[in-house]
Amino acid sequence: MSVRIGVITFPGTLDDVDAARAVRLAGAEAVSLWHADADLKGVDAVIVPGGFSYGDYLRAGAIARFAPVMGKVVEAAGKGMPTLGICNGFQVLCEAGLLPGALTRNEGLHFVCRDQWLSVEAANTAWTARYEPGAQILIPVKNAEGRYQASQPVLDELEGEGRVVFRYTGDNPNGSQRNIAGIASANGRIVGLMPHPEHATEPLTGPSDDGLGMFLSVVDTLVAA
Repeated sequence: MSVRIGVITFPGTLDDVDAARAVRLAGAEAVSLWHADADLKGVDAVIVPGGFSYGDYLRAGAIARFAPVMGKVVEAAGKGMPTLGICNGFQVLCEAGLLPGALTRNEGLHFVCRDQWLSVEAANTAWTARYEPGAQILIPVKNAEGRYQASQPVLDELEGEGRVVFRYTGDNPNGSQRNIAGIASANGRIVGLMPHPEHATEPLTGPSDDGLGMFLSVVDTLVAA
């Protein structure tokens, strides 16, 4: 089976090229999706990459949520299409109601850019099946609005249902509640995280190749479907 994974570009997107490269390294075809087109081009999965969509005006992800392409993403994700939001993409998925909670200004109000250790808390999603539960992975993080927050009932629900996918280990870079770095939908098909796995696909260009497992995981999921 030939797996086709769409990567969206909004005005202000920065990391679509690296996300597409990660898709290719995982053995899939990367398909460019333009924000203004309500057409997913028949892809099998979608990545909403990082950057500053629409300049992060109003708040991060707030305008991108209304882009024509996102209407189709919401529809497809609701039918089970694997969907990944990275950094700004995570913010967009939360704004679109595909994932609960919100990403707010970092604790201390500083932009953070560094390599970050994460713990894989859930290895049963479409995007994390290649990892062992509890695995420690090294992934870059770079954000100014990466502080994950939600109500206590929502946090308890995420914890109770095993939907916290990644957790910061050691120092929490942005003050996220319960050290949450990434979460999943109830069916495990939609994942959002603030760190950047697409920047950790080869030791030559990143701190590790630990991020490649996310892209390999979704290819495995789609091939097995």
